[in-house]
Amino acid sequence: MKESLFALKGTFAHTPKPESFIFEEDSYLVCHQGRVEGIYPELPKAYENIHVYDFSDKLIIPGMCDMHLHAPQYAYRGIGMNIENPEWGTWFERYAFPDESRYADLDYARLAYTRFVDDWMKTTTTRGCIYATIHRPATLLLMELLADRGFAAYVGKVNMDRNSIPGLLETTEESISETLAWLDDCQDRFAEVKPMLTPRYTPSCSDELMEALGAIAIERNIPVQSHLSEGLDEIEWVYELKPGLSCYGQAYDMYHMFGSDVPAVMAHCVYPNDCEFDLMSRRKQLMVAHCPQSNFSSSGGVAPVKRYLKAGVQVGLGSDMAGSNTLSLLRIMADAVLASKALWAFTERKMDPYAKRNVLSLSEAFYLSTKGGGALWGDVGSFEDGFLLDAVVLDESRLKDLNERSFYERLERLILLSDDRDIVAKFINGRQVYG
Repeated sequence: MKESLFALKGTFAHTPKPESFIFEEDSYLVCHQGRVEGIYPELPKAYENIHVYDFSDKLIIPGMCDMHLHAPQYAYRGIGMNIENPEWGTWFERYAFPDESRYADLDYARLAYTRFVDDWMKTTTTRGCIYATIHRPATLLLMELLADRGFAAYVGKVNMDRNSIPGLLETTEESISETLAWLDDCQDRFAEVKPMLTPRYTPSCSDELMEALGAIAIERNIPVQSHLSEGLDEIEWVYELKPGLSCYGQAYDMYHMFGSDVPAVMAHCVYPNDCEFDLMSRRKQLMVAHCPQSNFSSSGGVAPVKRYLKAGVQVGLGSDMAGSNTLSLLRIMADAVLASKALWAFTERKMDPYAKRNVLSLSEAFYLSTKGGGALWGDVGSFEDGFLLDAVVLDESRLKDLNERSFYERLERLILLSDDRDIVAKFINGRQVYG
């Protein structure tokens, strides 16, 4: 049962602005109707009789938002990153597409999705944008499982009417009709788990399908997620399929699925040309889902996150399970910082031994994983007054050394070293869902 009024006691860490952390030591956060009412060094007299969750020796951080992951791929996480046998074909042919086709079997889908949701609960993530498969019943099942556990999420029934394998390929008419039926199935069914239109990417969706999805997005005000400029070969393929484009992003924008009319989350965005970058900076409902570990695994490159942020483009972080091997956004956060360092070292530095570093700071990466991605839901991802309370309680006792450390150092160590053993409790929308 959700309490309408309570307090958390502990040391709070958050990033209202990306430039720096704010730490509130040994304080009380009051939650009213699921939102932060305020943080106080002492519990105000007006609240002296409310329930207090006492985490006095713990660090409390905002829940994190995974802006791009493929739930059906969780089953084969940790394999396929080093395909060297030429007889195996591509990663998609060997793993992604055959595994996703299994979700036509609802019994298999229940087992696999239950494991994914159970394990996702044991992370610092409270919200996400999730790809399911083309299968309507299995997609609805995933939404039910997420809602039952208290998650807030956008979930997409994937659309593919070309360039897939038998058993994972829809006709154009089927893809449209199944999408409409799925939207009807889940309309007003779940409080915090919502539908998200999901054309897998331009090569998997015909022009007719994209036109229909764009119309549905506008008519029903449904946000969109897809992939953009992940690899150079992908970009060339898009140009072959749609000659005359000035940039890959136009393949979505011409169908109103690039942040012009409804929110759109585009994963990767590693190689924007000048046209695409300009278009992205003008589409204020567009968000980049930066997936550094996945980009490393595919040798795809590094997204220019600092450039996006400077131009005012919204950016969040994504695990891209199973393009990566982890659901942990703590690990993805650390990888985002490393990716930024690598990009600077091999491009901007230009062998200058005295060059000033222009890399993603830890506070900026933390911001992307919390308030940055949380912007898709509104006031989420921070402990500012009025924000929805998503919070994760971390116990650092397993990792402590024998020296006094600053709060920054303590949080840094948790980001780099902690795992599910250190998660004490989790709150989503002001409701305790774990611990």
